[in-house]
Amino acid sequence: MDWASTVAVAMVAALLFGYAARRLGLSPLVGYLIAGAAIGPHTPGFVGDVQLAGQLADVGVVLLMFGVGMSFSFGDLWSVRRLALPGALLAVLAAVLGGAFVGAALGWSLSSGLLLGMCLGTASTVVIVRGLLELDLMKSPVGRLAIGWSVVEDLVTVLLLVILPALAPGDAAAAPSSLAGVVLWTIVKVVAMAAVVVVGGGIVVPRLLSLVARAQSKELFTLAVLVVALGVAHTASTVFGVSLALGAFFAGMVVGRSDLSHQAAADALPLRDAFAVLFFVAVGMLFDPGFVLAHPLLVLACALVVLVVKPGVVVSFLVWRGAGLGTALAVAAGVAQVSEFSFVLSGIAVGLGLVPAEAQQLVVATALLTITASPLLFRGSRALERWLLRLPAVARRVAAATKDLAVLAVGAPPPEGHVVLCGHGRVGRVVAELLTRRGVAFVVIDLDRSQVEGLRAGGVAALYGEAGSPVLLDAAGLARARALVLTTSDRVANRLAREHAQVVAPDLPVLVRVHSEEELAGAVASPGAQAIHGERELGFAIARRLLQVLGASAIEAEAAVLAAQEGLAATSELRLHEILVPAESPGLGKGLGELGLPPSVLIVAIVRGRHFVVPRGPTTIAAGDTLLLLGNGDEARHVEAMLSRAPNAGPHDDA
Repeated sequence: MDWASTVAVAMVAALLFGYAARRLGLSPLVGYLIAGAAIGPHTPGFVGDVQLAGQLADVGVVLLMFGVGMSFSFGDLWSVRRLALPGALLAVLAAVLGGAFVGAALGWSLSSGLLLGMCLGTASTVVIVRGLLELDLMKSPVGRLAIGWSVVEDLVTVLLLVILPALAPGDAAAAPSSLAGVVLWTIVKVVAMAAVVVVGGGIVVPRLLSLVARAQSKELFTLAVLVVALGVAHTASTVFGVSLALGAFFAGMVVGRSDLSHQAAADALPLRDAFAVLFFVAVGMLFDPGFVLAHPLLVLACALVVLVVKPGVVVSFLVWRGAGLGTALAVAAGVAQVSEFSFVLSGIAVGLGLVPAEAQQLVVATALLTITASPLLFRGSRALERWLLRLPAVARRVAAATKDLAVLAVGAPPPEGHVVLCGHGRVGRVVAELLTRRGVAFVVIDLDRSQVEGLRAGGVAALYGEAGSPVLLDAAGLARARALVLTTSDRVANRLAREHAQVVAPDLPVLVRVHSEEELAGAVASPGAQAIHGERELGFAIARRLLQVLGASAIEAEAAVLAAQEGLAATSELRLHEILVPAESPGLGKGLGELGLPPSVLIVAIVRGRHFVVPRGPTTIAAGDTLLLLGNGDEARHVEAMLSRAPNAGPHDDA
């Protein structure tokens, strides 16, 4: 069969089933997996080339891991080492023991059961990334922890892939001393690869991309990005013996340190998404529905190991370490599925005679079920958290684990007249800095434990946990605050915080960061809330600068932006007018709200001497003020007539 037929039919099937899954409220990944099963050798109709699909899927995994590496760094991995490293090892151990139990029930040897458990113990970074992106958690502390957790699991799998040949029956290399040497040598190779790629590549790759960028050819730059991704992955695989995906991950980390990383990500994105679809289709093609029908209890037992046993260990460990129940459940939802490396691991183990042939089908069936369930686990983690916190024993345990960071200070009076700032990331830090400069007291709530500890060490009032937690909001003195500012990217937490604010402080001003039109509509509908759409505000900032480049004054540019923000019609009649307030104006001493201005008129600013006064309802008019008014000519003349003894005099038109 020619390659075009397999690729074309796979893409068409993925489109149809992916669209259907999306309309049903599921992740498109479910549709891609079903599409693969539909064109696989175990279902009637068209049968694609499984080997070719698998090879194309490898490219997708490489490109996806390359993209993940660009958005990740050793600093991120190092920041979660205390949780990700021991936690991932414990979770993998739990899955290995669960697999051994299933293997024992089948009459397998202990080593075969342990290998089955290892296949079930590593989660797919592909699925984790997709779930985090869907919930806007990729850049959050939860996202960093989940990705770091997955990287640790991948490293364990890589180690096992290398030592598997030493475990083959009849191989003299299986002696304990020899096995220990193989393990040690594998660790040395992985560390050496990381050092060469990150240190050496950190010098060569940015210079290479800069050199190609100077040629001003988009095609050449895209090619250079692909050369780095595939070249480093191939070199890491052939020279150091690690997986292509792990090599691509390190390559992405190197490119991410370049000034051209954003352009590189944009160029690689379309190819990455296309090949990632083929990866999931290839996984689906390995699925045999008949195996599930013939062995339902076996598949269910393996699914319980992945969906219950392993997540249970993750949640218990993270809560014990004080990570918070919401964080623990989100990470558990992310790792509650089977990795693409498991297919490779099970295939090699079957080929070496280490596990029975049915193990591979068992792994594929479990992977399909758990990957299908993964989006539902991600979305249901919040509801599960609320339900668990209603259980007294769980609530007490969670509170005890984070007690030291869930209160501001023992015996301290409750805060009052302050700002509650939820989130201390890139946006929150800007807000906190401005509040500090103006001498406004504030309390930070953040999900990054190290961030909270650092703030406290610097004398900043901070609480560890999620913005939507009523307990933390009350501990931050929300009922006595002057404002609530929500800068986190967690949509659910922001909504819960707004709802709690309506209960304890109905008149409290709430400023919330939103990322979509849907969020914007929901925030606007909430009484007292003011939504700030990041992309819209960026567009307004660019428009403001552009108008000045095109010759508009700073005042006129600001007026145009304010008009757009207020939703005023941008007709040709709207212009910026300057109206001078005479010394004997009847409006002297009156507030803008008392002047009876036409509702369509916008007073943009008041020029008073050399200063600009931001107009508000209580702002009073003084002699010599210049009102900057946005409106049409008739409206401007009407306002000038109200403020002047010479009503027939026309206003000075600045536009």
